[in-house]
Amino acid sequence: MTPVKRRALLSAGLGAAAGIAAPAVVAPALGQAASEMRWRLASAFPKTLDILFGASETFARLVAEASDGRFQIQVSGPGEAVAADGLLDAVGTGTVEMGHGPATLASAKDPTFALATALPFGLNARGQSAWWLAGGGADLFAELFARNGLAALPGGNTGAQMGGWFRKEVRTLADLQGLKIRIAGLGAQVLAKLGAVPQATPGPEILAALEAKRIDAAEWIGPYDDERLGLQRAAPVYHYPGFWEGGAMLHFWLNAETWKALPKPYRAILQGAAAQVGAEVQARYDARNPGALRRLVATGAQLRPFPQEVMEAALRTANDVYAEIAAKNPDFRRVYEAMRTFRNEEYLWFQVAEYTFDNFMIRARARG
Repeated sequence: MTPVKRRALLSAGLGAAAGIAAPAVVAPALGQAASEMRWRLASAFPKTLDILFGASETFARLVAEASDGRFQIQVSGPGEAVAADGLLDAVGTGTVEMGHGPATLASAKDPTFALATALPFGLNARGQSAWWLAGGGADLFAELFARNGLAALPGGNTGAQMGGWFRKEVRTLADLQGLKIRIAGLGAQVLAKLGAVPQATPGPEILAALEAKRIDAAEWIGPYDDERLGLQRAAPVYHYPGFWEGGAMLHFWLNAETWKALPKPYRAILQGAAAQVGAEVQARYDARNPGALRRLVATGAQLRPFPQEVMEAALRTANDVYAEIAAKNPDFRRVYEAMRTFRNEEYLWFQVAEYTFDNFMIRARARG
């Protein structure tokens, strides 16, 4: 197979995996004089998270294949090239050319970044993708990202996350008082206003903190990753849903100036690779979470929904938090108002067909 045909075949696969119609050739044929590129990509995720860290490895492989090996990307984990919490700054200043992780890593600098990933009672995974790709979301963030030296390509979604592992069941709002829970970002602000005590415990340290009873609860991601971390060994109650992350979108981050200077064929290759990887991340979670959930319950996990009064109180509190931030931050107000409008329209549509179909199939499954 010739190099051009191989790239055309890869391009068709990229479009199909992303659920979109692909042009005949997303990655244009490269001339013999095309320059060789050597980039560094820092992942925010530890190598133990095979879906999330593996996304960067797959991305690098696809780029190399589509460029006949002329564009090589070296992938590193957190702490190897840069620390996870400094990832976006490192990309923006050119310390590394690329990164992969959630925009929430920069939310302490500006909470508007959180809206690009997820926020309590925001969009689900499908809605977040629709907003970013077809609802104007990407354009809303372009100026903010550029001010920080960044450009971004969507790079996956975890889907709705779980509420986390608790040593005692949350039955009422009173059970949140003084609860030491590992959680970050805007979700932490909401729970703090409800009386909880958020803890900034790094992912690899969650299990030890639960076992030592330094924390009472911890949210992580979902069944597949939670099982791999072993959290079921330290806390029996598995609450859901993680209303603070109803559809956490990840991004491949690029230095803005480096991205602008990149030849168009290489830009097309990166865009195509990101589209395929993004589709695969969510597909893998959707495929692997069911089995992991079954195993967790079979070995003693107590699956419990958050009480309705907790959900309602958290929604009211989240809206108060957003109003407070919007009053001081024009970027947040502008993006949040657009996201809220889009979210409400999406759920108007989802309740007609998606929700009705899903509810019917859920009941049909329960009947056997």
